[in-house]
Amino acid sequence: MSTLTKPLHGPDKRLDWRAMLHAMAESGLIAAEQVASTEARFAAGDSAQHPLVRLGRAGLTRASDGKTLDIELLTEWVAKQAGLPYLRIDPLKVEVGRIGDVMSAAYAEKNRCLPVVVGMTEITVATCEPFDTDWLAQIEGHSRKPIKRVVSSPLDVARYTTEFFTLAKSVRAATKTGESSQVTSFEQLVELGKTNKQLDANDQGVVQVVDWLWQYAFDQRASDIHLEPRREMGVIRFRIDGVLHTVYQLPASVMNAMISRIKLLGRMDVVERRRPLDGRIKTRNPAGDEIEMRLSTLPTAFGEKMVMRIFDPDNAMKSLDALGFGRHEAERWQQLISQPNGIILVTGPTGSGKTTTLYSTLKRLATDEVNVTTIEDPIEMIEPSFNQTQVQSALEFGFAEGLRALMRQDPDIIMVGEIRDLETAEMAIQSALTGHLVFSTLHTNDAASAITRLTDIGVPPYLIGATVVGVLAQRLIRTLCPVCKLPDPTVTPESLTELVKPWRIGTVKGAYKAVGCLECRHTGYKGRAGLYELMVFNEPMRALLQSGGTLAQLRRAAAQEGLRSLRLGGARKVAEGVTTVEEVLRGTPVWENG
Repeated sequence: MSTLTKPLHGPDKRLDWRAMLHAMAESGLIAAEQVASTEARFAAGDSAQHPLVRLGRAGLTRASDGKTLDIELLTEWVAKQAGLPYLRIDPLKVEVGRIGDVMSAAYAEKNRCLPVVVGMTEITVATCEPFDTDWLAQIEGHSRKPIKRVVSSPLDVARYTTEFFTLAKSVRAATKTGESSQVTSFEQLVELGKTNKQLDANDQGVVQVVDWLWQYAFDQRASDIHLEPRREMGVIRFRIDGVLHTVYQLPASVMNAMISRIKLLGRMDVVERRRPLDGRIKTRNPAGDEIEMRLSTLPTAFGEKMVMRIFDPDNAMKSLDALGFGRHEAERWQQLISQPNGIILVTGPTGSGKTTTLYSTLKRLATDEVNVTTIEDPIEMIEPSFNQTQVQSALEFGFAEGLRALMRQDPDIIMVGEIRDLETAEMAIQSALTGHLVFSTLHTNDAASAITRLTDIGVPPYLIGATVVGVLAQRLIRTLCPVCKLPDPTVTPESLTELVKPWRIGTVKGAYKAVGCLECRHTGYKGRAGLYELMVFNEPMRALLQSGGTLAQLRRAAAQEGLRSLRLGGARKVAEGVTTVEEVLRGTPVWENG
């Protein structure tokens, strides 16, 4: 609790910037001379800005270390003076659908407070006016639950009050015009007395909810949006840094209408709900940049599920350094893609960043002097510098047929979305043998496994040796949150070397461990980086393949020729303080050298 001699607020119990300035000087937070200079600057008149916002933008510095006192630091200081916890509001943790049960939007705006947790036994309310408690008894009486107050930034309180109450209002409006039971569910409860009126995809409430969903996903750095039907409610989840977070629950009828709205915008068959469908939408993020989304629907037991994969155009032209390539792999990859012909394979599981690597590489190669053509299923991102074609299974136009057609289009560089069968592999090989550079993907654990996968589907070893010039295996791992990470003294060169035998780790610049804070949603990680394992298929390895070499022998030979395993790349990221041992173990395969 504060030991200050004067309050931080005025007679109305609202924070006052003048009172705060003098209290900050009294507590030693700022130097006394800053009070006079700030008062002189603000003398022109009072501002409608909240005092925390006004002082947080005044450029005040902390007396102890000279650090600039921004809005968050000042809010933390005020919370301490009020004897209340400080909370950085995480919108993914707020039960948006229940805040309207506690108070109205007008009441929240008037009292500058926002319910953030509606529990069974208490309600947590964020406020930016910690000394104003006039509303407290009224809300406790209305909700019949004790109120736990926390202090949050006035910018967050204002922003999320508008955003959450607007969303809740749109969902309520959409629900009133629709039905509360699902009609497309394979397994559903029969409820009597319910209207069968379908919710219109163009209903204004539905339009607003869909608009909010996209803007919210972009703001939260989501890579995928999941709309999942359940028996009674629909669930919205975002994948952020590879991990799914539940965002919102809403009535099944609203979920159905949202999916119909998105299908309509994606030029998909709105009526067809019995089979999977694909589509795409181009929209803009809050910064005004164009964003592409790939849409996919799937019939489930409780109705139609939709997943939207978000593609940021900035990812299509990332530098090798931005992709996460180390200097060693970057130099070898640049040499590899400079080859005039041959097959280059990129391998890894779904969501490992293969598409980003391929698009970024192809865009770098797509000059005015060359013709870059692709055959994809589906086209992930529309790129004007490529000639892109999509597989059409219903028209019996697959990868093999597409490649056959592309060969008559005078290509220089070809990208095949995936080699799935012998026919596609043979066409890719034929393309490489006739002087084209071919890129494609496979789903294998590491680089050497791609070679054995080709032999498994029936490609003769002599053709593999004649055409494949290199294989890049990759993974995405989460990177440590820069705000909360702490040094990890348990990580040593010896412990990392034990992890990646037979390789050695020379030095550890500064290993860290994951902690967790509000910035990273208490995961300890924020953002992702690529790990790469690049195998250049040269003469010694071709000879080994021809003589029937095993997978373990191919791996050992590749290592002797300069390959560094995914796990070794991960260990180096640990040594550089980028990620943790636990994340590397989770995301990379173990070599069995045999």
